[in-house]
Amino acid sequence: MKKNIVLIGMPGSGKSTIGRLLAKELNMQAIDGDAIIEENEGMKLQEIINLHGNDYFTALEEKVLSNINCENYVISPGGSVCYYPKAMQHLSEIAEVVYLKVSFYELQKRVKNLDSRGIVFKPGQSFEDLYNERTPLYEKYAGFIIDSSHLSPKKTTQLLLEQLL
Repeated sequence: MKKNIVLIGMPGSGKSTIGRLLAKELNMQAIDGDAIIEENEGMKLQEIINLHGNDYFTALEEKVLSNINCENYVISPGGSVCYYPKAMQHLSEIAEVVYLKVSFYELQKRVKNLDSRGIVFKPGQSFEDLYNERTPLYEKYAGFIIDSSHLSPKKTTQLLLEQLL
């Protein structure tokens, strides 16, 4: 197993929650890419997007994710990490990359705060469009895939542990 684990997937897939549970089970630390950005900028993701725009935010996110340098961490980057080949290459080199796959139907039930969550949308793009655009990218970068559509965070973590160990 590599020295870190990276959880990728759509907003609402459970990256942060499962990341914390998995880190605890493996006696590792958990790090959240969105939290790093919010701490560095002193504001919420949506505020950054509203104030500075999508281009500023995506450049910032790519820079932060490309420069993560740690060992013995479960890393939960933002859902848009799949758009940054440089960041994904870096993360793939330092970590096992796991795609937390969740059906669009399930994501619709989980994610209700699209306007305030800090998701970068292109003009006129829907959440379903985003899902359809990102899914093949997540699959491309994943070392393996866990379908957690109908699993609790605890059950997903158990399944992940079985796959990792």
